[in-house]
Amino acid sequence: MTLAPGLRAQLLIMVEMSDTAKKVGSGDVPVLATPRLLALAEAATVQAVEKHLAPGETSVGTRVELEHLAASPLGTHVQVGVELTEVDGRRLVFAFEAHDKHAVVGRGTIERVVVDRAKFLARTQRSTG
Repeated sequence: MTLAPGLRAQLLIMVEMSDTAKKVGSGDVPVLATPRLLALAEAATVQAVEKHLAPGETSVGTRVELEHLAASPLGTHVQVGVELTEVDGRRLVFAFEAHDKHAVVGRGTIERVVVDRAKFLARTQRSTG
């Protein structure tokens, strides 16, 4: 693992019906759902580090702080940017911000931990078996 603060990634989406609070069940309005905003931010964190992990390693989410500040209706383009701000052993802390052409839509932090994929999956099998 060769990770250092400053790694960045961005994702850009256009809000579609499948992204809305009404569709995902987190509300009844056709705007970008908070869970979908979080999923986009997490996807960007994965994208930021995936090429820097050793073979067999992956990262898993462990903690999130999110402020959803503005509604994004259908057809709005939303860009989510993340930056790795802290590396503490296997613990990674990212800052993220999402915006459209008018406003900051959301921001927060996401913590992930780098794990050995095979060992992690083996532990999940023991806990469900």
